[in-house]
Amino acid sequence: MTYAADRLWEEVVYVAYYLHWSADSVLDLEHPARRRVIEEIGRINQKIAANDASGD
Repeated sequence: MTYAADRLWEEVVYVAYYLHWSADSVLDLEHPARRRVIEEIGRINQKIAANDASGD
C-alpha cells in the first residue's frame, strides 16, 4: 500500500511551516518519525492555545 500523495503533501507542508524545514528535509524522515514530529507540533499548539484561552 502506498501513502496517499495528498496526505504526504499535507504532512510536508505542516512540518515545513512550523519548523522552517525544507520539503526535502521533511521527506527524508521515515514515516514513523515524521508522524511523531507532527504529533509533537500538535501538542505544542494545543498547549499554546490553552494558555492563550486561559490568559496565561
